[in-house]
Amino acid sequence: MIRCVRCLPRLAGLLILVFTALSAASPVAAQDIDVAQDGETTASGTFRSRGTAEDGSDEFFEGVVLTATNDVGEVVASATTGPDGAWLIALPGAGVYTITVDETTLPEGVPLREGSDNFREVTANVGRDNPVLFPLGEVQAATGGSIKVVQLLVDGLKLGLIIGMTAIGLSLIFGTTGLVNFAHGEMVTFGAMVAFLLNVTGVFGVTLQLLVAGLLTVVITGLAGGLFNEVVWRPLRRRGSSLISMLVVSIGLSILFRYVMLYFFGGRGRTYKDYQVQSVIDFGPFTMAPRDVVIMVFSAVVLAAVGTLLRLTRIGKAMRAVADNKDLAESSGIDVEFVIRYVWVAGAALAGLGGVLFGATEDIGWEMGFRLLLLMFAGVTLGGLGTAYGALLGSLVVGVFIQMSTLVVPSDMKNVGALLTLILILLVRPQGLLGKAERLG
Repeated sequence: MIRCVRCLPRLAGLLILVFTALSAASPVAAQDIDVAQDGETTASGTFRSRGTAEDGSDEFFEGVVLTATNDVGEVVASATTGPDGAWLIALPGAGVYTITVDETTLPEGVPLREGSDNFREVTANVGRDNPVLFPLGEVQAATGGSIKVVQLLVDGLKLGLIIGMTAIGLSLIFGTTGLVNFAHGEMVTFGAMVAFLLNVTGVFGVTLQLLVAGLLTVVITGLAGGLFNEVVWRPLRRRGSSLISMLVVSIGLSILFRYVMLYFFGGRGRTYKDYQVQSVIDFGPFTMAPRDVVIMVFSAVVLAAVGTLLRLTRIGKAMRAVADNKDLAESSGIDVEFVIRYVWVAGAALAGLGGVLFGATEDIGWEMGFRLLLLMFAGVTLGGLGTAYGALLGSLVVGVFIQMSTLVVPSDMKNVGALLTLILILLVRPQGLLGKAERLG
């Protein structure tokens, strides 16, 4: 552990590089009436905040009152939506303001969506386009002819695919290095936050469409994972640090990264500006938003591509060889250090992509990766430690069981049931579903 102290300067440099993007933009609460700050100035030099009051089904609401308050709680401006649901508030200048909806002015039978606040924090800046949404009406899902069991099964498969996307990297890192990386969840959060910065705050002077922001996020998180390996883990491996010591280091880094992201990003949940309010598609036994259909299809394609890479490419075969027996692979001429470097880049890229997909369905917050980490460990352990295919299978089982368990337990206890199932299965098959039994002693 004393040797780990020598890595602190490198780690400090890594933190500066990784979170430069986070510090480049003020914490903007771009949430879910469709609000868009255009950042333009009027003739009098004031900033404007504008939006439209609607519920995602092209029904607009007139007479909704909104007020803007400054950082000391003083009301600085107000507006009322017109016949087309549109409104505009003139702000006195750059700064952070709170836009509040007067719920008493909402149409009868059209409340704020359950779990949503009636206020949003916005930052008025020149050249920024920061959309903010106040979700109105009930969630349009699981209606019509949908069957609850089938609906939960589909939702579970979607969650399982996202968990599998993030868990494969965790499993590969364990297989090639033996490290149980508790900081992997923070890479998921980092990916979601990078996409948020690119899609909402416009850190480079322009906001990018979520698809483009997601592709850039994969590249950025992959590079961050490779840098993380070079700065922290490779020096520890070269100095012969034990796996227990490295495990403790990963726990410390997880806590450190989590609170650094809390400092820069804030504690309030955010959402992307794209694909947040959508009408569902009725498939008969179940319903899904178009966004969720794309997420499931895209996740399946990416995971199939990862499986093909592992089975048919040279680097994939090398990764499986190193995971099976590192010493034998090295004696066979495989550059083990190159394979480990590749695994860190690929694993971080997949974690970042999983963070983007998870952020498209849930609020983006500083603890989202940590909440997903336990489910990742459950999927990896259930499928078999160190096996990519096992991580995918275990994640699908965990995701489906989590959603299906809400048939008999409250939704806030659904993760407990998944972990209980993990324990029961491991009592019968300790090596996991696809793991290999080993003789000890």
